[in-house]
Amino acid sequence: MSCSPDNAPMLAIDYLLQGPISDTLIIFAHGAGANMHHEYMVSMTDKLVAQGYQVYRFNFLYMQANMQDGKRRPPDRAPKLLVHYEQVLMDVQQKMALGLINCQRIILMGKSMGGRMSAILTSSDHQLQQPLIASVIDKIAAVVCLGYPFIPLKGGEPRLAPIQHNAHPMLIVQGERDKFGNLQQVPTWDLGEHAEVCWIGDGDHSLQPRKSSGYTLDGNLNIAIDHISQFIARVD
Repeated sequence: MSCSPDNAPMLAIDYLLQGPISDTLIIFAHGAGANMHHEYMVSMTDKLVAQGYQVYRFNFLYMQANMQDGKRRPPDRAPKLLVHYEQVLMDVQQKMALGLINCQRIILMGKSMGGRMSAILTSSDHQLQQPLIASVIDKIAAVVCLGYPFIPLKGGEPRLAPIQHNAHPMLIVQGERDKFGNLQQVPTWDLGEHAEVCWIGDGDHSLQPRKSSGYTLDGNLNIAIDHISQFIARVD
């Protein structure tokens, strides 16, 4: 059930905070086509909570509108998504003041588009619109991208700037068959020493393997969680 306390920022009204208070908070952003209630998002969140992390999920504005009237809208453009993301961080800051969150570090994590927005938000190319969240920004220790959308659907050059222009440690969990950047393509690109790629066996953009591969989706998600936990443990 989504929460909307009276003191929440207007743009951060649709969120879920799961798990007991932890020294690590994971802020989990959804992809372009499925909201935070999608089984992928729910399954990954449950697995992260089982590892001891507190997880904050949220819906971007266009997805909130989709859920309200049942219409399917395309994602907002990046500047509007980033404004909303900053409002989410402001909401996190308020929850810290209320004692609902007491973390030493924050990990930004996103599925596809959500991962790209997380990378842009923490890159040197992004200028904060909400300077009051500087204390929250300072707690961001790393970025995790689940199926990074390197290549736009219409084709073109890979979207490397959010990764290359980012000083945060970054883990990219990528399916070997991901149509937005696969095992043959990604290793040919310079991502920088701070970024590492974890390849998921026969996975597509959602880490789903083919039945004939011998892999399973749940098994692939568990492998992803193991890599994420090991990555977070190495982050200062």
